[in-house]
Amino acid sequence: MNPLEISSEQFRRLADRVSNLAADYLDKLDETPVAPRTTGEESESVFRQPLPEHGMSEAALDQLPEVLRLSRAPSPRFYGYVLGSGDPVGATADLLASVLNQNVTAWRSGPAAVTIERTIVSWLAEAIGCAGFRGYLTGGGSPANLMGLAMAREAKAAANEKGVDLRGVVYASDEVHMSIPKSVALLGIGRENLRLIPTDDRYQMIPEALAARMAEDQAAGKTAIAVVASAGTVNTGSIDPLRQIAGIARNYGAWLHIDGAYGALAAIAARDKFDGLELADSISLDPHKWLYQPLDCGCLLYRSAEAAQKAFSHSGEYTRSLSADPIESFAFFEESLELSRRFRALKIWLSLRYHGMAAFRASIAKDLAHAQRLAEAIQREPRLELMAPVRLSAVCFRYRGEGLSEEQRNALNLELLKSVVKRGRVYLSNASLRGAFCLRACIVNHRTTDADIDCVVPEVLAALA
Repeated sequence: MNPLEISSEQFRRLADRVSNLAADYLDKLDETPVAPRTTGEESESVFRQPLPEHGMSEAALDQLPEVLRLSRAPSPRFYGYVLGSGDPVGATADLLASVLNQNVTAWRSGPAAVTIERTIVSWLAEAIGCAGFRGYLTGGGSPANLMGLAMAREAKAAANEKGVDLRGVVYASDEVHMSIPKSVALLGIGRENLRLIPTDDRYQMIPEALAARMAEDQAAGKTAIAVVASAGTVNTGSIDPLRQIAGIARNYGAWLHIDGAYGALAAIAARDKFDGLELADSISLDPHKWLYQPLDCGCLLYRSAEAAQKAFSHSGEYTRSLSADPIESFAFFEESLELSRRFRALKIWLSLRYHGMAAFRASIAKDLAHAQRLAEAIQREPRLELMAPVRLSAVCFRYRGEGLSEEQRNALNLELLKSVVKRGRVYLSNASLRGAFCLRACIVNHRTTDADIDCVVPEVLAALA
């Protein structure tokens, strides 16, 4: 017998042990500290062990409780970053996806996997008001943004025999996600050719400033490659005026990419907030945020399959399809950067079938309402101040620190954030808005209740003591 083989009975015991451990953990989530009470030294001492030469059999699982203890809990009071809560139904699908081990490259490699993913993509596009868009699932918003801009460069940049004309420029707001400067650098456009357009007091891109900068660059002989609009900025959840920006981009022949990794899926519950979303050439989404799926699961939607193929269809002979059937000859690698791809769609497919879209719509609406509830609680507390309008579910605020300089106030709020996290009852992250250090709560969690929201302000004030 191959030393790596296990019997079906051994697999059942392993799966039962892991699933029971996971279920017990979920049962105790309310009483589990949001952030682990540990140190770097402790985590190293627990897990930095010699590579085992000989197998431990089922004893290898004995340390799994330590993995849970030293991990950040998917708690209803986790409000850090923009991270969904991990639907357990999706988690069960991930186990089956790993057992199947499909390489979702082309229909012939995984007929069910490819068909399910193409179905999921069409569902997501329709759900946000972009029916007819194509796309595929990615590891997250960052690779989706990279691939969207790669399509823009190939479709819109002034190309010559040596490649892209480096006079090409990309436009985005000064609140754009950090993946956009990275993408511009990785694509060879150069960060010096990224124009950061100022935002207004709602942290939305100012269309007039965009138009003025594009006119200036055009007069200087530069080519507009793309405009990146945000459908939910990472700091405040602000949504750029998408329809106006789309009109400006069109006037200058620029590709419109919408970074909707944080916010665009909220269109499922609040379509009116995203006027003009359907005008994009490409859109990034993250189902592992507002569809609450286990990591990792991003998505890129795009209007034109031809543009995707122009950017990514550079395949070897060994990948050539032997079928002329339009379904059986389909290959994701002809429209994507990736070749080897995990069966990410199975968890979304099972989760949507199990719960139904209405359940997700209601949960997203609840998150949006919870953000407003928290903002109102902050505004009622004279010692705290709200630092930005709450458009989606990100709430930025700080302790006022009357009589302090801005530098002292920033330092005080930094220490306050550390204290809140250390207490372990709620987990907040931070944002910097116009030089002001803020505490930030972002609510994308199907487990969060009114009571969980109502404990935030008391916890912050208690951490001051």
